[in-house]
Amino acid sequence: MSASSIQQLRILLAEPSEVQRKVISRQLNEAGVSDVAGVGTVAEALQAIERSKPDLVASAMYFADGTAHDLINSLQQHQLHTSTQFMLVSSEWRQDQLEQLKQSGIVAILPKPFTSEQLQRAVSATVDLMEPETLTLEHLDIEDLRVLIVDDSVTSRHYLMRVLQNMGVDHVVEAEDGMQAVEILDQQRFDLIVTDFNMPEMNGRDLADKVRENPHHAHTPILMVTARANAPQLANIKQSGIDALTDKPFEPAVLRQLLTRILEP
Repeated sequence: MSASSIQQLRILLAEPSEVQRKVISRQLNEAGVSDVAGVGTVAEALQAIERSKPDLVASAMYFADGTAHDLINSLQQHQLHTSTQFMLVSSEWRQDQLEQLKQSGIVAILPKPFTSEQLQRAVSATVDLMEPETLTLEHLDIEDLRVLIVDDSVTSRHYLMRVLQNMGVDHVVEAEDGMQAVEILDQQRFDLIVTDFNMPEMNGRDLADKVRENPHHAHTPILMVTARANAPQLANIKQSGIDALTDKPFEPAVLRQLLTRILEP
């Protein structure tokens, strides 16, 4: 990733506080982003997004006319989320409030206040999504990799698919939950399974157990992506045959590292 790539990034900053907009805009400028536009309401943000199609929306959680949930839901309804990435910048800490956003395929969550390193990583993650870079493996052609994505959130599945396609993965099959994944696995063979943890009917832990019982997939690498799991759940996950575990939201660079580790141990 070059400095020119970051400089060319177009960011819309949605923040109700004018003081905070100035502070965050300055920090983005210091990170190398020169094109930063600011708005103070959800309505203004939607108008600006439709008009200018920014690469990234950096948004606060709460506004006078709505919330970040309303903003990202509107992006999805107008199918603008496919070209515009979303980053939350908020002091919100309640998991129930963050859960929906984590499941929606956002690129990052920045706390208030955030460090320059945290900001740089979030900006870099956005650039990574915009600039495809084939993942080179020593013993496997990435274009031949067959991947099953299991997640009850269609937005999360699409985000994962975009990240994988940027790495050069061409063969991806989607499953809406663990039960559907089991049916697909009975009919097809895969080189990698990427699954969510919290799903209805059958969660990721139970799916992993089913996969390991299938003789055709007993040794298929499983990467679990989770937005919400407490310490006991995480301990159980790590003992259930999972090859790697990462949080939502995750950075494309982190996924590249994990795939390299589990596909070429």
